[in-house]
Amino acid sequence: MKKIIGLLLILCAYTSVSAQKEKPNVLIFYVDDLRAELGCYGSTTAITPNIDKLASEGVLFNKAYTQQAICAPSRMSTLTGLRPETLGIYSIFTPLRKVHKDVVTMPQLFKENGYQTISIGKVYHHTMDDKTSWTTHFPKEKNSYVKPENIALMERLKAEGVKPLKGPAFEDADVEDEAYKDGRVAKNAIETLNKIKDEKFLMFVGLSKPHLPFNAPKQYWDLYDKSDFEIPSKEKPAGMYRLALSNWGELKSYYGIPKNGELDDDLTRTLIHGYHASVSFIDAQVGKVMQTLEDLDLRKNTVVIFMSDHGYKIGEYGAWCKHSNLEIDVRVPLIISRETGYKNRKFGVTSNALVENVDIFSTLVELCNLKGPVSDGKSLLPIIDFPSLEWDQFATSVYPRGTKIMGCTVTDGNWRYTEWRNSKTHEVFTSELYEHKNSLLSFKNLSGVPEYASVEKRMKTFIETQFPRNSAPFLQNDIPREKGQ
Repeated sequence: MKKIIGLLLILCAYTSVSAQKEKPNVLIFYVDDLRAELGCYGSTTAITPNIDKLASEGVLFNKAYTQQAICAPSRMSTLTGLRPETLGIYSIFTPLRKVHKDVVTMPQLFKENGYQTISIGKVYHHTMDDKTSWTTHFPKEKNSYVKPENIALMERLKAEGVKPLKGPAFEDADVEDEAYKDGRVAKNAIETLNKIKDEKFLMFVGLSKPHLPFNAPKQYWDLYDKSDFEIPSKEKPAGMYRLALSNWGELKSYYGIPKNGELDDDLTRTLIHGYHASVSFIDAQVGKVMQTLEDLDLRKNTVVIFMSDHGYKIGEYGAWCKHSNLEIDVRVPLIISRETGYKNRKFGVTSNALVENVDIFSTLVELCNLKGPVSDGKSLLPIIDFPSLEWDQFATSVYPRGTKIMGCTVTDGNWRYTEWRNSKTHEVFTSELYEHKNSLLSFKNLSGVPEYASVEKRMKTFIETQFPRNSAPFLQNDIPREKGQ
């Protein structure tokens, strides 16, 4: 009872303060394929001083999860506050507005409330999706190569009609940041901030690295010694469902990557090196934009969010992709920072509350004192003010295998339980239970093991709460892949 009364007092105090605040600006760094491989998350290899500084100025969420480990659906979920199973879009081939004409999106709501809404780089997966909701729109650019030999290679492959047209999986040209697209994204963000500094704004800065190809200026590769990287275990979890782990064709489609078999240790280290160089590259871009906020005296009334669309495997389980319900693919970095408006003012704190990317829309609606649409998420402002506050018992994600099988997964922060179901009848084909108390990785499916029966029973209760087996079939609004996509 004391705990409930305390929570009510906290929420009441928070609400009264929130309602008096001036509407803040919002700046969101939305990063592609970034797992929690950051210094502030305890990485012993990643060099990320600017993101680490941002974490020291806000709340770092240690247990944040995306709703599906693939670009388009996860981004739509963030931008609408609706889960993939609500939208019924699970593939990268279906733009939001092809299916949902009337869903109110985050930029749409903010634009209707007088904000300048700016999209720079990769925000939606489909570059022009929801285009009328942006007052300023810089479309994402295609993957770029800078080295003359790689430019010539791409021209030759194009002339030969090679599809998909993808060049080398990495590049380390000795150039300035702006030679690569994320450097230009930061430049556009800085120039735009200078133009709109006297207006209210919602700005997304979409950074495409560390998505393949791992292209970054040489100075960021030089931060690391390739020999320092360890080769991750290629072992796959014993008892894993045969469709749980997707293949890694995403990497194999790049030039120079073997089409069959495992990668040798030298190439593995080079790719891990490239991933880290790409992370340090985008860290530098974050630093430039944050310094501009300071220089323009905008930091004090700008909420800054740093987040990723999903995690990524760089050799773990012998894989190089996301596309699964595994912990390493659905757990994401999330940092929320604001300098003013705290009820319980603390900086550099970590919250172990279970939160989800789908919560971001509701959080900003409440923080900016707007009236928003019905959402599948919930506002995180109470945790931002009181990071140790008890919160949700579980977080969920989905990943389909074709149109007939749906993987439903739930975590309580220590355990991950997954059911593979018939998409229409919810019949459970098989289940998986993995322990993640001390690691993103787990190597044995413990479902059905008597020793863990009580844990599995509890996790089954959680998954049934979100995905009742007597509910309607999973909504399927995906548009079939068109020829040439």
